[in-house]
Amino acid sequence: MLLVDKDGSSVPISTQAKLLGVSRSSIYYAPRVDPEDVKIMHALDGLYTKRPYYGSRRLQLALEDDYGLRACRERVQRLMRLMGLEAIYPKKHTSAPHPGHKIYPYLLRNMPIIRPNQVWGTDITYVPLEDGFCYLTAIIDWFSRYVLAWELSATMETAFCARALRSALQKARPDIHNSDQGAQFTAEEYVSILEANTVQISMDGRGRCLDNIFTERLWRTVKYEDIYLKRYRTITEAYDGLTEYLPFYNSERRHQSLGYQTPEAIYLG
Repeated sequence: MLLVDKDGSSVPISTQAKLLGVSRSSIYYAPRVDPEDVKIMHALDGLYTKRPYYGSRRLQLALEDDYGLRACRERVQRLMRLMGLEAIYPKKHTSAPHPGHKIYPYLLRNMPIIRPNQVWGTDITYVPLEDGFCYLTAIIDWFSRYVLAWELSATMETAFCARALRSALQKARPDIHNSDQGAQFTAEEYVSILEANTVQISMDGRGRCLDNIFTERLWRTVKYEDIYLKRYRTITEAYDGLTEYLPFYNSERRHQSLGYQTPEAIYLG
């Protein structure tokens, strides 16, 4: 879908990419995935969002029970890897870091989170589109649940995660940044931004299933209240829709866990 100016003329693709903060190729990019795989992936996203503790075996059974879709377990596991899905429960390996990247220690054990900008967290989630998919990343303040920055990408590249981080750091600086051990967050392109801003780097340890629970709750809320309802056709539509929803999430949506205050009210104090 092309963006248009007020006079009705089309906005050039290069300008759209600049406005969206993505590469020009991302506007044209269409994931080379079998249509049946896309159908299964959309179903897996819904099942995982509802039951993030399900592994591939339970998801395989739920696909047929809830959606009437049959897929062997190996296919489910392959698509879960493509989507970046992993069941939330204690296990030996909780992530798949790049073998050449440094892994940082977990710094938050028994640490009370008592103020804004003490700890920021980040993650990536799958976003279903009409004929494909894209990925969403966000930087969230753990104390207030405030979303400081977010980005969309057609691929799980490090660059879009780094863009979100740089955008967040234009607003404030946390004491600690926590993430999983995924290749995007252990890459030099990402880590160097944190080091340049003297931010302590914390990464979820093995067997720790709830370290990123605030971001997981954000994904569930965004999907149930916006993405699943809107059924976006393209990455451009998804960007436009989330540009409307996430400010609502920050400044208008009251959270029970925050005493029915908004993230913005808590974050700004």
